[in-house]
Amino acid sequence: MRVVVKAGGDLLKEGLPEELVNDLVDLSEEHQIVLVHGGGDIVTEIATKLDHPPKFVVSPKGFKSRYTDLETAKIFTMVMAGKINKEIVTALESSGVTALGLTGLDAHLIKAKRKKKLVIIDERGRKKLVDGGYTGKVEEVNTHILEILLGNNVLPVISPVAQGEEYEALNVDGDRTASAIASVINADRLVLLTDVNGIILDDAYVPELSVVQAEEAMKQIGPGMITKVYAAVEAVKNGVAESIIASGFSDAPISGALGHNECTVIS
Repeated sequence: MRVVVKAGGDLLKEGLPEELVNDLVDLSEEHQIVLVHGGGDIVTEIATKLDHPPKFVVSPKGFKSRYTDLETAKIFTMVMAGKINKEIVTALESSGVTALGLTGLDAHLIKAKRKKKLVIIDERGRKKLVDGGYTGKVEEVNTHILEILLGNNVLPVISPVAQGEEYEALNVDGDRTASAIASVINADRLVLLTDVNGIILDDAYVPELSVVQAEEAMKQIGPGMITKVYAAVEAVKNGVAESIIASGFSDAPISGALGHNECTVIS
């Protein structure tokens, strides 16, 4: 089985959880795994220490994102590629997994189109057009590189930093990046790990949703989950059999998600 896993930032505050590392070790013996990581909270912490605190914006559809000016783009790339990525690689290598840390900048792994303008909702609830900064939308993934790595039992660990049209570093959403990668490498499953056991609707966790139901549910979901649901739906529409949203803090979190234990499955 070929599985793309996205590990959210909440899982990385104290380093990759031991349960998650052990699960990746076990799964990589039989399956091809690609790991995409987040780390927004760590970026925020370091940016604040560098006297460049973050700004967040919300789109008219409710998507919350980090506003990325040039200085933020530099800090984002430094922290994602230079700190978080290598800490994950070290954790996997020390556990016996051959892992390679990459960003979208390496061998044009991920190409993105820079968003020239953003429509946001201001503090008064009105739509406002602002400069797009250094945020991008994934346009292309270099599958050749990934196929070489996976074919040689190397686990790619990917930071969501993409290469822009002018070779600039762009901040791209981690969930959407994982979805794009899963789609183009014909992954069997996309697993989005977060700090909760899936989607909550009407005060209860929902174990399973169709694409149509998930799209309808997005009207009721807050900014913390809506991007994950959108990415999950996107992957299924592009041929991935199942997208699974699950907690990364459980025992064997990926294996549990693949077994549909305490998670939301979109198919």
